[in-house]
Amino acid sequence: MRYDNIHCINSSEGIYGLESFKSNRSVFLFVISYTATSTIPGLTVAGANTDLIKYTPAADAEYIHYGMCKSIKNIPATPDGKPTPAIITKTALDISNIPIYVIDSGSEIKPILPYISMDSPTGRNILYESAIGYQETLRNYEMGKIIGNQMSKVNDTIILGESVPGGTTTALGVMQALGMNAFNKVSSSMPKNPKELKNKVVRKALLRSNLKIGDCSTDVFRAISAVGDPMMPTVVGIAERVISNGKKVILAGGTQMCCILAILNLLNVNLKQNICLGTTSYLYNDETSDITGLIKQVGEDLPIYYINLGLEKSTKKGLRAYSEGFVKEGAGAGGNAIATFLNKKNLTQDTFLNRLDKNYQTTIEEPSLISVNKN
Repeated sequence: MRYDNIHCINSSEGIYGLESFKSNRSVFLFVISYTATSTIPGLTVAGANTDLIKYTPAADAEYIHYGMCKSIKNIPATPDGKPTPAIITKTALDISNIPIYVIDSGSEIKPILPYISMDSPTGRNILYESAIGYQETLRNYEMGKIIGNQMSKVNDTIILGESVPGGTTTALGVMQALGMNAFNKVSSSMPKNPKELKNKVVRKALLRSNLKIGDCSTDVFRAISAVGDPMMPTVVGIAERVISNGKKVILAGGTQMCCILAILNLLNVNLKQNICLGTTSYLYNDETSDITGLIKQVGEDLPIYYINLGLEKSTKKGLRAYSEGFVKEGAGAGGNAIATFLNKKNLTQDTFLNRLDKNYQTTIEEPSLISVNKN
């Protein structure tokens, strides 16, 4: 077994443990959601402007399915045009032929495609009010368990990813409420991580909720309800039931998924050898966050696998930006890329990058050129 571009930390088995997640019966569950916390100025650039942020989750899902967006004109990007990590996810799924199901867990804008609805409310701005009602939090959790139960009947490995603009801030809030030291450790899609702003928002949100650090260590759903977002209980419910059914979970994401692991751990879910976190090297190597520090607070032998996609060699400036500290991860990019290399034995970094560059050209450059010519 050789995975030259995949590495592992926090596991006694090292890279060899990755083999247990290999399966020709894998599925990607893409959970989209919204938190009004994302409207706080300076918190996120997951969209070309603040008015478009609420469209990002739906547009990510549409892009993965269609290679284009239907809810908005162009695919989600940073203000200067760096594309959504959904382009990595789409490329991975195109190569691996892993199926995708979109799960709406409180998105503001619904995607124009078939999806599974949790009938969840959207998340509120944690600065001013509770993120989601306590009973609604429990309901999302129970609905997630139903999905996890059904998916694990026909799949051996469930890849869980999310798209929630502003989600690292709500993850920070929940981890602090659970008793972790997460300040200055969550990531950002920007090279200059607005850590002080995130810390300030969370401190004010905890104060508003009459919560101190660690107050929710025995009631994780109180933490989610107060300062989290609607994605969290759904993903937790899915993962818990998949694991209880003896199947595997790849949490495809970055520091937000450390929050999911922390919640599962406090719910006494048996995480050993059943779950891993899959991300990109760009997230793992980000000096403005600390995914290693977060995962080690949750527990030992909870592996993080991270993949180097060689984007610094891309012919596309927008993709090279990932290796320069922009975007880094999201929409299940790292976990799906890892699963693709895991299931496609002869796949090389160069082959994947070539497909990614072609996707960039056909779905971003060429449509943009047509749009310019029309004008």
